[in-house]
This record gives sequence, structure tokens and C-alpha cells, in this order.
Amino acid sequence: MELSEDTLEKLQKLAEKYSSTGQDLNSYLEGLLHTEYLTYWDYIHLDTLMTLQTPKTAFPDEQIFIIYHQITELYFRLILSEMEQICLPGKEAGLDEFKMRLRRVSAYFKNLSGSFDVMVNGMDPKQFLKFRMALLPASGFQSAQYRMIELISTGLPLLVHAETRNKFSDSEELEKLYANLYWKFGNIELKSGRKTLTLTMFEDKYDEGLLAMARKYRMDNFREKWLRLSTAEQQDPELVELMKQLDLQANIFWPLSHYKSAVRYLHKDMEDIKATGGTNWQKYLPPRFQRVIFFPEIWTDAEKEEWGKGWVMELFNQQVESYWK
Repeated sequence: MELSEDTLEKLQKLAEKYSSTGQDLNSYLEGLLHTEYLTYWDYIHLDTLMTLQTPKTAFPDEQIFIIYHQITELYFRLILSEMEQICLPGKEAGLDEFKMRLRRVSAYFKNLSGSFDVMVNGMDPKQFLKFRMALLPASGFQSAQYRMIELISTGLPLLVHAETRNKFSDSEELEKLYANLYWKFGNIELKSGRKTLTLTMFEDKYDEGLLAMARKYRMDNFREKWLRLSTAEQQDPELVELMKQLDLQANIFWPLSHYKSAVRYLHKDMEDIKATGGTNWQKYLPPRFQRVIFFPEIWTDAEKEEWGKGWVMELFNQQVESYWK
């Protein structure tokens, strides 16, 4: 078979590529002769993927619970990938890239929040209340990737517990800020004031890595990168709207999706059941209590004051009414 000029040109470029690294093109070409064709199932490791669901009980709906949380973590990975490309230390992204990445992040979050009905309505409540007891002390609270999204989105002072947030400044010692992040208070036993096992296990596994990430992105998180744009770029209407969508998706809609699920499964006959990890979900999940806002500069004082209030009460009332019908 006669090789076309285009094919010969590509071979020449390959030869240059490998010669610059001291490698031999012929050896690579010979290797291609022995390489098997790529298949869909091998490329995405489908057979392995199908073995990653290992229920702890015989209740069929536990499979739904596992798969949905695995899907959630994959979406978190996609979100982090977009944010990391903006927040790479030493890189200053332009306006167009900011908007492109945010469009993708918004789409991922919308898919997550919009699909949470799989958890809200997709499981038999009786099955859930039984198989959940086999999952102790595991909890969705232990999703490290969600904490990573927070750390790469904004500064630590804006993630400190709402009741003490005004006591900390941007120059505060990193470790002190980290010790007072809002989510650490979501797994404190109310009576004793001690950390739950869920929290201590999470801290043992992830604190070192999360602290390192907080240090890496302290001056290179998304908010800091945005603040380094020109005034005109910062105020670009589309960019501001996309940033608002990220704030709403991450700090209102996503937590409220969990709140809606918790109300359905853990609120019964006007009594509250503890979450699997012992989380005080009534105080931890509602955005109006946490008041986490990644980009406070783009919201009015009135909007910040009413953060999440209307949505929480609407969802709560809908679920409570459904139990009494």
C-alpha cells in the first residue's frame, strides 16, 4: 500500500517526537502491531465498575443508595477538574475561560440537584430506615470532594461557622480558620459537645490533605482569581450571573436536595430521626443556618440576609404535609 503524503508527514512528526526523547520510532510502531483494539468496556473499566456496589444488607433499595452516591462523587470530580484549571497557582485565566468553566460547573451541579429525586422518591422508606442502621457511622457528610470544592471556590474566612465568622480575618492563621469551618460543627454531639465518630474518622483520613489544599489555594481560589480580573471583567454580566449560579447550586440547591431527602426519611410523625453519621441535620443542612456564600461581593445585603430562608420552609412544609395526607 502506497503511503499518502499526509501519512508520511505524520510519521515524520512522530519520528521527531520520539527522537527528542531518545526513543526509537520503529520500536513504537512495532508495539502498535501487538496492541489490542480498544473497546468501550475496557476503556471505562465497565466490568470493574459493576463490581463496585457492595451492599451491606439484603434490601434491594440499598443498591440505589450506593450507586447514586457514587454518581455524585464522579460529578464532584468533574466540578473539581474545571475549578482546578482556573485556580492553578501561577495561572491567570481570562474572562472567556472563567465563563466557559463556570458553564460546565453549573451544568454538573444542575444535574446533581435535579436528579436527587432518585434519592428523595426512589427508595422505599421502610427499607431505608432498616438498611441505614447497617451503615453506621458512615455518612454523606464524609465526602471529602465536596469540601475540596468549597476550599477551591472561596477563602477560609467565608467558610467559618456563621456564628463566629465575624471574629476571623483573611490574615488569620490557616490552622485556626480550618479548625472553625462550619461543617466541623455539623457532627458535634449536642449533649456532650464531643465530636462524633463520623467526624473523627473523617479528620483522621482527610485533615492533612484538606489543610494542604487550603494552603495551596489560599491566594489562588476561584474568588481570589476573580478579584484579580480587571474591574470591567469582574462586572461582566454573564460572569456575575454564572458566579451566582455556582453560589446558589453549591450552597442552597444542593444542600436543600439533601434536606428534602432527610425530611422524607428522617422526619416522621413530627419527630426527627438521627442521620447515619449522627449529623444534626436539622441545623447542619439548611442553608439559612450555615449562610455559606462563596462570593459575597456579588450579592446585595438583602439577598445575603435572606439566604436560603424561603426555599427551606417551602420544602419543609411540602414534606410535612405529605406525611399527614
